[in-house]
Amino acid sequence: MARLLADRPSDSLTIGDMARQLGHSHGAVRNAALTLVRRGEADQGGTGQPEFRANAKTAAAAQTAVISPPGTHSPRAQTTTARTTTPAAATPRQTGPIRRAGGQLYHPRELADLPDVEALNRLRDADVPVLLYGPPGTGKTSLVEAAFPDLLTVAGDGDTTVGDLIGEYTQDDAGGYVFQYGPLVTAMTEGRALLIDDATLISPKVLAALYPAMDGRRQIQVKAHKGETIKAEPGFYVVAGHNPGVHGAVLTEALASRFSVQIQIGTDYDLALALRIDARVVRVARHLAHQVELGELGWAPQLRELLSYQKTEAVLGTKAALANLVGIAPVEDRDTVAAAVIKAVGVKKIAPLTLGKQLPASAARQPPGSTVSAHRGRSR
Repeated sequence: MARLLADRPSDSLTIGDMARQLGHSHGAVRNAALTLVRRGEADQGGTGQPEFRANAKTAAAAQTAVISPPGTHSPRAQTTTARTTTPAAATPRQTGPIRRAGGQLYHPRELADLPDVEALNRLRDADVPVLLYGPPGTGKTSLVEAAFPDLLTVAGDGDTTVGDLIGEYTQDDAGGYVFQYGPLVTAMTEGRALLIDDATLISPKVLAALYPAMDGRRQIQVKAHKGETIKAEPGFYVVAGHNPGVHGAVLTEALASRFSVQIQIGTDYDLALALRIDARVVRVARHLAHQVELGELGWAPQLRELLSYQKTEAVLGTKAALANLVGIAPVEDRDTVAAAVIKAVGVKKIAPLTLGKQLPASAARQPPGSTVSAHRGRSR
C-alpha cells in the first residue's frame, strides 16, 4: 500500500483504485490505508468518498511494505502465537475507552465478569464463534470493532450473494476479467476476524458457503475460480450479528448451531448518562425499553439514537432534537413515544420535524442563534 502511494506522489487514490491495482479486497485495502493515516505515513482527503495520497513519510514506510496477490498473504501467525500463548489470567483487563479504527471511542461493558472486549478475545483464542443479538443501534458492531483491530466486515442483506463472501470475476482496466477474492477468503488467508453483520438477513443458501470454514474442515472450495481450496490460517475467526426485531431476520437452526456462544446486547443507559446525554431523554428511553420488553411497544431509542439526539440538540436545539426523536420512531409507535417525551420534558405538544412556512428574506439571512424563530406547520 505504502509503495503504491509512494510511486504516485501526485495522485489521490480511492479505496477502489488501490484495490484494483493491488488485487486485494476493498476491506483489506481500507484497513491498510487507515493504518497508514493513523501512523502519519499517508494523508486522507476527499469530501465524500475518501481519497489517500503520499506524504513525506510514505516513502520510508514503503521500504518494509509487501504487496502480494490475493491468496498468498502471510497469515497473522506472529500475532496469533503471541495471543494464544498468553495465559488467560495474565491478559490485561481492557476497562478504559478503546479507539476503534474509525476514530470513535468504545466504552467496554461487563461480560462474564470480564470486559466484553477481553471476553471476545478469549473466545477467539479458543476458536468459539459468537453470535451477538439485540436491537439495531445497541453497539454490536462497535464492540466487535473494538475487540478486533484486524476486523473485516460483510454487511448482510437479502441481496448478499456467495460472490460477496468468496469473490467473483470483475473487469479490469484492460477489458479482461480477473477474479477478485472476497472478505471471507481474505480473512481466512490472513488469519483475521470476520464479522457477518445482519447475518440473519442473508439467504441460508448463501450462508452455507461459510460453514465449511467454521467447522473442523477449516477450508472452503472456490468453485467459481478453478475449484481451488482455501484453508483458514491461525487467527481466522467468525462473529455474526442478528437483529431479532428487523423484518426478514430469521435465525435458522443451521446458523444458530454454528455459534456456540450467543450474547444479547442491549443499550447501557448508565453509559448514556455518563456521556452527558439529557437525563430526561435517557429516562424516556428506559421507560420505552421496558414497554418493549413487556410486548406493549415495538420500538425504543437505543444508544445510537441517543447519541444522535445529543448531536442534533447541539446543532439545532432541544426542541428540534426532541421532535426528531419522535419522528424517527416507527409510525405505529410514534404517538406513544411522543406522549412519553411530553410527560418527561413538560412540553404541551411535540411532533416530528416538519418544514414550515417560507421565511421572509431578511429572516432567512439571520445567523444561527438569532432571535428569529421558525414557523412550524405542514408544507403544502
